[in-house]
Formats: sequence, C-alpha cells, structure tokens
Amino acid sequence: MAVLISHILSSSALLSLGLYHLISTTRNHLKSPTTYTAKPYHPFSLSSSQPRIKYLQLYLIILSLLLAFAHQTIVSSDSDPLLKGRTPVHRFTSLQSAAVLFLFLLLSVSLLLSEITSLLPFPSDLFFAVASAVFFLQYSVSSASASVQTSDLQAKCDSLSARISALSALLCLILACQPKLFVADVGLGASICLQGLWVLQTGLSLYVEAFIPEGCHRLLDVVNGVEGSTKCDLEESRLRAVAILDLVFVVHVMFVVVILLVVYAAVAKSVGMRKLGSYEALPTADLNHVQMKALTGTQA
Repeated sequence: MAVLISHILSSSALLSLGLYHLISTTRNHLKSPTTYTAKPYHPFSLSSSQPRIKYLQLYLIILSLLLAFAHQTIVSSDSDPLLKGRTPVHRFTSLQSAAVLFLFLLLSVSLLLSEITSLLPFPSDLFFAVASAVFFLQYSVSSASASVQTSDLQAKCDSLSARISALSALLCLILACQPKLFVADVGLGASICLQGLWVLQTGLSLYVEAFIPEGCHRLLDVVNGVEGSTKCDLEESRLRAVAILDLVFVVHVMFVVVILLVVYAAVAKSVGMRKLGSYEALPTADLNHVQMKALTGTQA
C-alpha cells in the first residue's frame, strides 16, 4: 500500500508541475512572441502583490524531491528484497533512483539560491544543459533497471519510463541551445505530464489487483510489494501483458496531446489572442488621405 501511495504522490507532483509549466509557457509566448525565451521556472502571477509566494513553486519542488529521495533511500534498505541469484537487485536499483533524485534536488536548490541570492548565478541555458544531463542519467538508470528486473511487467514499465526521460533530456538540450524555441518548451511540459501519468499507471499495473493484466499476479510471499513482485505464469500471459502496457502508453500519449491542445486554447482565449493569419483592414479614410496627398505632391 505504501508503494502505491508513493506512486500516487509522485504522479500528482509531476502532473501539477507539467501542467503549470505548460500554462505558464503558453501564456508568456502568446503575450510576447517576439521576446519569448524559455525559463527554468515561472513565478506565480500573484507574486507581484504577494512577494512571499514568488518562489513557492521551487519550494514545493524541493519538498517533493526531499520526500521522494527519503522514500527511495528507505526502500533500498527493505528487509525482504527479491534476489536475483545472490544479488539484492531491488536494493541497488532503489539506490540508483535515490541518487538521480538527489541530483534533481541539488539542481532545484541551486536554482533557488540563484534567484534569492547573488552567490550562485545560474543562467537559463546552463540550467537546461545540466537538466538534460540529469534526465539522461535517469534514462540510463531506468534502462539498467529494466534489464535486471526479475519481473517482465516491471521491466516494461521501466523501459517506457526511460523513453520519456530520454525525450525530456533531448528537449532540455534543445532549449539550452535554442531558448526561444517555443515548441521544445511546450514539449518539455508535456513530457513531464506524460511521466506523471506513467508513474501512476506503473503503480496501478504492478500493485493493484484490479489493474494487473490477466494471467499475472503479485507474489504473496513478498509483503511490501517491491519491484519485481508481479509475475506472469505463462509466456502467453507475459506477451499479452506487455502488449497491453504498450497500448496503455499510447493512450496516455494521446491524453497528453489533448491536454496540450486544451491548455493552449484556454490560455489563448484568456489572453485574447487573434486568430493566426487574420489582418486588420486599414481605415478607408486614411487610405484616401494618403492617396490624395500623393497625387497633390505629384502635381506640384
């Protein structure tokens, strides 16, 4: 149960962060397309009237990362991890995840110090470059975890999560080189939303009986439900379960695309953006005045 709760909390944090990034990025671009530049974080709109909440987003991110880091560290010392041969695979994969979370925590703290003090200037392009490296490390850890898992379902979930991390790494690298590229900034927010949805789906598919694919089950002798505790009895059941996860992943991608379109439409309406390709007709009186002035000048 504790593992499922951690997945739900992680999913909520990632989803809220991704949605806020999407909304803020879209609003900034629609308000001033010519001067738009990608930002590592966006202060709340009420921060001008209430300076205390200006950095609330960073505080919440740091708090969430602290809780996630503590959880992974505690889980790594679980007294009943699954063994692969004589190696406690669960312990090593949890420590690797904790190390990646610590790097994200360090990155967030550095950004906060850069904003509230002059001790650590942290330009946006450097932030996105470092974030790209950390996301790539997360991709490597998830891929390595998928290759050593004793559960095919866990391995599939980890491999799909690794692909999302690779996409986030690529988008951060693009933003480090091209900070004015709005498409990459929106894609980064969408990838964070997708990661949040997939974290929730992973928790449901591995630890909730109603969502575990038919022919697969949790091992009853593993009390805490650690990674690798969901097994499929037959090869046919394993292939079917993997195919279902692939299908569910595509559904999540479609859902994120819908979220992106809805957010863009809602923000565009609130900002009052005109339809692309529309032009305002010049006043007829002004045109006549210009034409008559030109004729008068020609006759003279």
